[in-house]
Amino acid sequence: MTPRQRMLTAMNGGQPDCVPVAPDTSNMIPCRLTGKPFWDIYLYQDPPLWQAYGDTVKHFGFDGWQPAMPVELEYERQEAAGRPQWREALVAQTAERIYTRHYATVEGRRQWAGHCTVYYRADPPTHGVPLAKVGLPEGDPSDWEDVEPRTQFTGLQALEAARKQMGEDGVVGVAVGLPGLGLQPESVYEYYDARDRVVQRCKQAHAAIVRRTQELVKLEIDFVLIGISGFMISNPEPIFRQLALPTLKETTAICKEAGIPSQIHCCGPEYDLVKISAQESDLTSINPLEVPPMGDCDLRQLKREFGAQVSLMGNLHTTNVMLRGTPADVETACKQAIDDAGEGGGFILSTGDQCGRDTPDANIHKMVEVARGYGKY
Repeated sequence: MTPRQRMLTAMNGGQPDCVPVAPDTSNMIPCRLTGKPFWDIYLYQDPPLWQAYGDTVKHFGFDGWQPAMPVELEYERQEAAGRPQWREALVAQTAERIYTRHYATVEGRRQWAGHCTVYYRADPPTHGVPLAKVGLPEGDPSDWEDVEPRTQFTGLQALEAARKQMGEDGVVGVAVGLPGLGLQPESVYEYYDARDRVVQRCKQAHAAIVRRTQELVKLEIDFVLIGISGFMISNPEPIFRQLALPTLKETTAICKEAGIPSQIHCCGPEYDLVKISAQESDLTSINPLEVPPMGDCDLRQLKREFGAQVSLMGNLHTTNVMLRGTPADVETACKQAIDDAGEGGGFILSTGDQCGRDTPDANIHKMVEVARGYGKY
Protein backbone atom coordinates (compact mmCIF):
# COMPACT_ATOMS: atom_id res chain seq x y z
CA MET A 1 0.00 0.00 0.00
CA THR A 2 1.03 3.61 -0.47
CA PRO A 3 0.99 5.84 2.63
CA ARG A 4 -2.14 7.56 1.33
CA GLN A 5 -3.95 4.24 0.85
CA ARG A 6 -2.75 3.08 4.26
CA MET A 7 -4.04 6.21 6.00
CA LEU A 8 -7.42 6.21 4.24
CA THR A 9 -7.93 2.53 4.99
CA ALA A 10 -7.23 3.00 8.69
CA MET A 11 -9.25 6.22 8.93
CA ASN A 12 -12.23 4.33 7.52
CA GLY A 13 -11.84 1.60 10.14
CA GLY A 14 -10.17 -0.93 7.84
CA GLN A 15 -7.00 -2.96 8.17
CA PRO A 16 -4.09 -1.82 5.97
CA ASP A 17 -0.84 -3.68 5.35
CA CYS A 18 0.64 -2.25 8.55
CA VAL A 19 -0.26 0.27 11.21
CA PRO A 20 0.05 3.75 9.69
CA VAL A 21 2.37 6.10 11.54
CA ALA A 22 1.70 9.84 11.49
CA PRO A 23 3.21 11.77 14.42
CA ASP A 24 1.76 15.24 14.92
CA THR A 25 4.57 17.32 13.46
CA SER A 26 2.39 19.93 11.83
CA ASN A 27 4.20 23.02 13.11
CA MET A 28 7.46 23.30 14.99
CA ILE A 29 9.49 20.47 13.50
CA PRO A 30 8.79 21.50 9.87
CA CYS A 31 9.84 25.05 10.75
CA ARG A 32 13.04 23.81 12.38
CA LEU A 33 13.93 21.66 9.39
CA THR A 34 13.78 24.65 7.03
CA GLY A 35 16.72 26.18 8.89
CA LYS A 36 15.00 29.56 8.69
CA PRO A 37 13.67 31.87 11.38
CA PHE A 38 10.20 30.70 12.29
CA TRP A 39 8.76 34.08 11.33
CA ASP A 40 9.70 33.37 7.72
CA ILE A 41 7.20 30.52 7.70
CA TYR A 42 4.45 31.87 9.98
CA LEU A 43 4.50 35.52 8.90
CA TYR A 44 5.89 35.59 5.39
CA GLN A 45 4.88 32.07 4.26
CA ASP A 46 8.39 31.49 2.95
CA PRO A 47 7.83 28.59 2.55
CA PRO A 48 4.16 28.13 3.51
CA LEU A 49 3.77 25.87 6.52
CA TRP A 50 2.01 23.21 4.46
CA GLN A 51 4.99 23.03 2.13
CA ALA A 52 7.42 22.73 5.02
CA TYR A 53 5.26 19.92 6.42
CA GLY A 54 5.28 18.08 3.09
CA ASP A 55 9.07 18.23 3.10
CA THR A 56 9.05 16.85 6.66
CA VAL A 57 6.98 13.84 5.56
CA LYS A 58 9.57 13.01 2.94
CA HIS A 59 12.45 13.65 5.36
CA PHE A 60 11.23 11.09 7.90
CA GLY A 61 9.27 8.76 5.64
CA PHE A 62 6.18 8.55 7.83
CA ASP A 63 2.61 8.51 6.54
CA GLY A 64 1.65 12.09 5.78
CA TRP A 65 -1.24 13.73 7.62
CA GLN A 66 -1.87 17.29 6.48
CA PRO A 67 -5.03 18.05 8.46
CA ALA A 68 -5.97 21.69 7.98
CA MET A 69 -5.06 23.33 4.70
CA PRO A 70 -5.99 27.05 4.85
CA VAL A 71 -8.62 27.25 2.10
CA GLU A 72 -11.00 30.14 1.48
CA LEU A 73 -13.79 29.09 -0.86
CA GLU A 74 -15.05 31.40 -3.58
CA TYR A 75 -18.37 32.17 -1.91
CA GLU A 76 -16.53 32.92 1.35
CA ARG A 77 -14.21 35.30 -0.48
CA GLN A 78 -17.17 37.09 -2.03
CA GLU A 79 -18.94 37.41 1.31
CA ALA A 80 -15.77 38.73 2.96
CA ALA A 81 -15.38 41.35 0.23
CA GLY A 82 -18.31 43.28 1.69
CA ARG A 83 -16.70 43.53 5.11
CA PRO A 84 -13.72 45.60 6.31
CA GLN A 85 -10.50 43.97 5.13
CA TRP A 86 -7.94 43.57 7.88
CA ARG A 87 -4.27 43.77 6.97
CA GLU A 88 -1.23 42.83 9.02
CA ALA A 89 1.52 45.37 9.52
CA LEU A 90 4.97 45.12 11.10
CA VAL A 91 5.21 47.75 13.85
CA ALA A 92 8.42 46.78 15.69
CA GLN A 93 11.31 44.34 15.39
CA THR A 94 14.29 43.13 17.42
CA ALA A 95 16.89 40.48 16.67
CA GLU A 96 14.64 37.82 18.23
CA ARG A 97 11.08 39.07 17.69
CA ILE A 98 8.79 40.71 15.18
CA TYR A 99 5.68 42.56 16.40
CA THR A 100 2.68 43.06 14.15
CA ARG A 101 -0.75 44.66 14.43
CA HIS A 102 -3.80 44.43 12.19
CA TYR A 103 -5.68 47.38 10.77
CA ALA A 104 -8.70 48.00 8.57
CA THR A 105 -10.20 51.02 6.87
CA VAL A 106 -13.73 51.60 8.16
CA GLU A 107 -15.80 54.48 6.79
CA GLY A 108 -12.67 56.08 5.42
CA ARG A 109 -10.70 55.87 8.66
CA ARG A 110 -7.91 53.46 9.55
CA GLN A 111 -8.67 51.46 12.70
CA TRP A 112 -6.01 49.46 14.52
CA ALA A 113 -6.55 46.36 16.62
CA GLY A 114 -5.83 46.92 20.29
CA HIS A 115 -3.46 43.94 20.54
CA CYS A 116 -0.51 42.52 18.64
CA THR A 117 1.02 39.28 17.40
CA VAL A 118 4.55 38.35 18.43
CA TYR A 119 6.62 36.29 16.00
CA TYR A 120 9.73 34.57 17.31
CA ARG A 121 12.96 33.44 15.70
CA ALA A 122 12.62 29.86 16.94
CA ASP A 123 9.07 29.40 18.25
CA PRO A 124 5.50 29.64 16.94
CA PRO A 125 3.82 33.06 17.24
CA THR A 126 1.70 34.33 20.10
CA HIS A 127 -1.54 36.02 19.03
CA GLY A 128 -3.72 38.55 20.85
CA VAL A 129 -0.98 39.95 23.08
CA PRO A 130 -1.85 43.18 24.97
CA LEU A 131 0.30 46.03 23.71
CA ALA A 132 1.42 47.08 27.17
CA LYS A 133 2.64 43.57 27.94
CA VAL A 134 5.35 43.84 25.28
CA GLY A 135 6.07 47.54 25.71
CA LEU A 136 4.29 48.81 22.60
CA PRO A 137 2.51 52.16 22.81
CA GLU A 138 -1.27 52.29 22.88
CA GLY A 139 -3.09 53.99 20.05
CA ASP A 140 -2.16 54.13 16.39
CA PRO A 141 1.46 53.33 15.56
CA SER A 142 3.51 56.17 14.13
CA ASP A 143 5.46 53.90 11.80
CA TRP A 144 4.61 50.56 10.20
CA GLU A 145 5.22 48.36 7.19
CA ASP A 146 2.59 46.19 5.50
CA VAL A 147 3.38 42.49 5.58
CA GLU A 148 3.51 40.92 2.13
CA PRO A 149 3.50 37.10 1.94
CA ARG A 150 6.26 35.66 -0.21
CA THR A 151 4.21 32.78 -1.55
CA GLN A 152 2.62 32.40 -4.95
CA PHE A 153 -0.08 30.06 -3.64
CA THR A 154 -3.44 31.26 -2.34
CA GLY A 155 -6.83 29.63 -1.73
CA LEU A 156 -7.52 26.60 -3.87
CA GLN A 157 -4.14 26.99 -5.58
CA ALA A 158 -2.48 26.18 -2.28
CA LEU A 159 -4.69 23.12 -1.81
CA GLU A 160 -3.84 21.78 -5.24
CA ALA A 161 -0.14 22.47 -4.71
CA ALA A 162 -0.24 20.65 -1.37
CA ARG A 163 -1.98 17.68 -2.94
CA LYS A 164 0.60 17.55 -5.70
CA GLN A 165 3.48 17.77 -3.24
CA MET A 166 2.01 15.07 -1.00
CA GLY A 167 1.06 12.74 -3.84
CA GLU A 168 0.76 9.22 -2.47
CA ASP A 169 2.88 10.05 0.58
CA GLY A 170 -0.18 10.79 2.71
CA VAL A 171 -3.53 12.50 3.07
CA VAL A 172 -4.46 16.18 2.79
CA GLY A 173 -7.52 17.58 4.56
CA VAL A 174 -9.33 20.88 5.03
CA ALA A 175 -10.86 22.06 8.29
CA VAL A 176 -14.24 23.25 9.42
CA GLY A 177 -15.00 24.27 12.97
CA LEU A 178 -17.59 23.50 15.60
CA PRO A 179 -19.77 26.12 17.27
CA GLY A 180 -19.29 26.45 20.99
CA LEU A 181 -17.54 28.34 23.75
CA GLY A 182 -13.97 29.54 23.33
CA LEU A 183 -11.17 28.94 25.79
CA GLN A 184 -11.37 32.46 27.20
CA PRO A 185 -13.16 32.83 30.56
CA GLU A 186 -15.33 35.59 29.09
CA SER A 187 -17.03 33.13 26.75
CA VAL A 188 -18.06 30.95 29.68
CA TYR A 189 -19.41 33.95 31.59
CA GLU A 190 -21.39 34.99 28.52
CA TYR A 191 -22.96 31.54 28.27
CA TYR A 192 -24.40 31.85 31.76
CA ASP A 193 -25.18 35.57 31.62
CA ALA A 194 -26.56 35.79 28.05
CA ARG A 195 -27.27 32.23 26.96
CA ASP A 196 -29.81 33.12 24.28
CA ARG A 197 -27.23 35.29 22.53
CA VAL A 198 -24.65 32.50 22.60
CA VAL A 199 -27.13 29.94 21.30
CA GLN A 200 -28.17 32.23 18.46
CA ARG A 201 -24.54 32.84 17.49
CA CYS A 202 -23.90 29.09 17.48
CA LYS A 203 -26.91 28.51 15.25
CA GLN A 204 -25.49 31.00 12.78
CA ALA A 205 -22.11 29.29 12.96
CA HIS A 206 -23.83 25.94 12.42
CA ALA A 207 -25.32 27.13 9.14
CA ALA A 208 -21.96 28.46 7.94
CA ILE A 209 -20.09 25.28 8.90
CA VAL A 210 -22.65 23.04 7.21
CA ARG A 211 -22.47 25.06 4.02
CA ARG A 212 -18.65 24.99 4.04
CA THR A 213 -18.67 21.23 4.54
CA GLN A 214 -21.08 20.77 1.64
CA GLU A 215 -18.75 22.74 -0.61
CA LEU A 216 -15.56 21.08 0.61
CA VAL A 217 -16.71 17.55 -0.15
CA LYS A 218 -17.26 18.62 -3.76
CA LEU A 219 -13.49 19.15 -3.97
CA GLU A 220 -12.97 15.43 -3.28
CA ILE A 221 -10.40 16.14 -0.59
CA ASP A 222 -8.97 13.21 1.36
CA PHE A 223 -10.80 14.09 4.59
CA VAL A 224 -12.58 16.86 6.47
CA LEU A 225 -11.19 17.90 9.83
CA ILE A 226 -13.91 18.90 12.30
CA GLY A 227 -13.47 20.63 15.62
CA ILE A 228 -11.03 22.73 17.60
CA SER A 229 -8.08 21.91 19.85
CA GLY A 230 -8.96 21.88 23.53
CA PHE A 231 -12.65 22.15 22.69
CA MET A 232 -13.96 19.96 25.53
CA ILE A 233 -12.18 22.02 28.18
CA SER A 234 -14.73 24.83 27.78
CA ASN A 235 -17.50 22.69 26.27
CA PRO A 236 -18.11 19.77 28.66
CA GLU A 237 -20.77 17.25 27.67
CA PRO A 238 -23.97 19.20 28.57
CA ILE A 239 -22.77 22.35 26.79
CA PHE A 240 -21.34 20.34 23.89
CA ARG A 241 -24.67 18.62 23.35
CA GLN A 242 -26.50 21.93 23.16
CA LEU A 243 -24.05 24.00 21.11
CA ALA A 244 -21.94 21.61 19.02
CA LEU A 245 -23.52 18.17 18.66
CA PRO A 246 -26.10 19.17 16.01
CA THR A 247 -23.26 20.47 13.83
CA LEU A 248 -21.15 17.36 14.41
CA LYS A 249 -24.06 15.15 13.38
CA GLU A 250 -24.83 17.07 10.20
CA THR A 251 -21.27 17.57 9.01
CA THR A 252 -20.29 13.94 9.57
CA ALA A 253 -23.45 12.82 7.77
CA ILE A 254 -22.50 15.02 4.79
CA CYS A 255 -19.03 13.48 4.71
CA LYS A 256 -20.41 9.95 4.98
CA GLU A 257 -22.79 10.51 2.09
CA ALA A 258 -19.92 11.87 -0.01
CA GLY A 259 -17.69 8.92 0.89
CA ILE A 260 -15.07 11.19 2.51
CA PRO A 261 -13.64 10.47 5.98
CA SER A 262 -14.33 12.95 8.76
CA GLN A 263 -11.89 13.42 11.60
CA ILE A 264 -11.75 15.32 14.88
CA HIS A 265 -8.57 16.70 16.40
CA CYS A 266 -9.19 17.75 20.00
CA CYS A 267 -6.27 17.87 22.41
CA GLY A 268 -6.93 17.76 26.14
CA PRO A 269 -9.76 15.77 27.77
CA GLU A 270 -11.48 13.76 25.05
CA TYR A 271 -13.09 10.60 26.40
CA ASP A 272 -16.61 12.07 26.40
CA LEU A 273 -16.10 13.34 22.86
CA VAL A 274 -14.99 9.91 21.65
CA LYS A 275 -18.06 8.34 23.24
CA ILE A 276 -20.53 10.87 21.84
CA SER A 277 -18.93 10.85 18.40
CA ALA A 278 -18.86 7.07 18.16
CA GLN A 279 -22.40 6.53 19.40
CA GLU A 280 -24.27 9.55 18.06
CA SER A 281 -22.58 10.70 14.86
CA ASP A 282 -21.06 9.40 11.63
CA LEU A 283 -17.54 10.49 12.59
CA THR A 284 -14.85 8.37 10.96
CA SER A 285 -11.68 9.10 12.95
CA ILE A 286 -10.56 10.90 16.10
CA ASN A 287 -7.26 11.99 17.64
CA PRO A 288 -4.96 12.61 19.53
CA LEU A 289 -6.46 10.75 22.53
CA GLU A 290 -3.99 12.21 25.01
CA VAL A 291 -3.08 10.42 28.20
CA PRO A 292 -3.21 12.03 31.67
CA PRO A 293 -2.41 14.64 32.80
CA MET A 294 -2.80 16.33 29.39
CA GLY A 295 -5.90 14.31 28.56
CA ASP A 296 -8.09 11.56 29.98
CA CYS A 297 -7.78 8.76 27.41
CA ASP A 298 -6.75 5.14 27.83
CA LEU A 299 -6.12 3.72 24.37
CA ARG A 300 -6.94 0.11 25.28
CA GLN A 301 -10.22 1.16 26.87
CA LEU A 302 -11.19 3.29 23.88
CA LYS A 303 -10.43 0.47 21.46
CA ARG A 304 -12.52 -1.96 23.49
CA GLU A 305 -15.47 0.38 23.92
CA PHE A 306 -15.56 2.33 20.63
CA GLY A 307 -13.06 0.81 18.20
CA ALA A 308 -15.82 -0.79 16.15
CA GLN A 309 -17.51 2.58 15.56
CA VAL A 310 -14.64 5.06 15.09
CA SER A 311 -11.01 4.89 14.01
CA LEU A 312 -8.49 5.89 16.67
CA MET A 313 -5.30 7.93 16.15
CA GLY A 314 -2.76 8.49 18.92
CA ASN A 315 -1.34 8.68 21.51
CA LEU A 316 2.34 8.76 22.51
CA HIS A 317 3.11 11.45 25.09
CA THR A 318 4.77 14.33 23.24
CA THR A 319 6.86 15.45 26.23
CA ASN A 320 7.77 12.45 28.37
CA VAL A 321 8.19 10.03 25.46
CA MET A 322 8.86 11.97 22.25
CA LEU A 323 10.79 15.00 23.55
CA ARG A 324 12.57 13.67 26.63
CA GLY A 325 12.57 9.96 25.97
CA THR A 326 15.16 7.80 24.25
CA PRO A 327 14.55 5.77 21.08
CA ALA A 328 14.16 2.76 23.38
CA ASP A 329 11.43 4.59 25.30
CA VAL A 330 9.70 5.45 22.03
CA GLU A 331 9.89 1.83 20.87
CA THR A 332 8.30 0.60 24.10
CA ALA A 333 5.50 3.18 23.89
CA CYS A 334 4.84 2.42 20.21
CA LYS A 335 4.58 -1.30 20.81
CA GLN A 336 2.22 -0.71 23.73
CA ALA A 337 -0.02 1.52 21.62
CA ILE A 338 -0.10 -1.02 18.80
CA ASP A 339 -0.92 -3.78 21.29
CA ASP A 340 -3.66 -1.63 22.81
CA ALA A 341 -5.41 -0.51 19.62
CA GLY A 342 -3.90 -2.07 16.53
CA GLU A 343 -5.85 -5.33 16.38
CA GLY A 344 -8.20 -5.51 13.41
CA GLY A 345 -7.15 -2.16 11.94
CA GLY A 346 -8.81 1.20 12.44
CA PHE A 347 -5.75 2.54 14.22
CA ILE A 348 -3.09 5.12 13.30
CA LEU A 349 0.01 5.32 15.47
CA SER A 350 0.53 8.96 16.36
CA THR A 351 1.36 11.28 19.23
CA GLY A 352 -0.47 13.62 21.50
CA ASP A 353 -0.86 17.21 20.40
CA GLN A 354 2.14 18.62 18.52
CA CYS A 355 5.64 17.26 18.92
CA GLY A 356 7.93 19.91 20.35
CA ARG A 357 10.55 21.74 18.32
CA ASP A 358 13.48 19.88 19.87
CA THR A 359 12.04 16.39 19.59
CA PRO A 360 15.02 14.24 18.54
CA ASP A 361 14.90 13.07 14.94
CA ALA A 362 15.92 9.63 16.17
CA ASN A 363 12.68 9.33 18.13
CA ILE A 364 10.55 10.04 15.06
CA HIS A 365 12.60 7.61 12.97
CA LYS A 366 12.03 4.99 15.68
CA MET A 367 8.25 5.46 15.45
CA VAL A 368 8.40 4.74 11.72
CA GLU A 369 10.64 1.71 12.24
CA VAL A 370 8.34 0.15 14.83
CA ALA A 371 5.18 0.76 12.79
CA ARG A 372 6.68 -0.76 9.65
CA GLY A 373 7.95 -3.81 11.51
CA TYR A 374 6.07 -4.56 14.72
CA GLY A 375 2.92 -3.00 13.25
CA LYS A 376 2.61 -5.33 10.26
CA TYR A 377 -0.71 -7.15 9.92
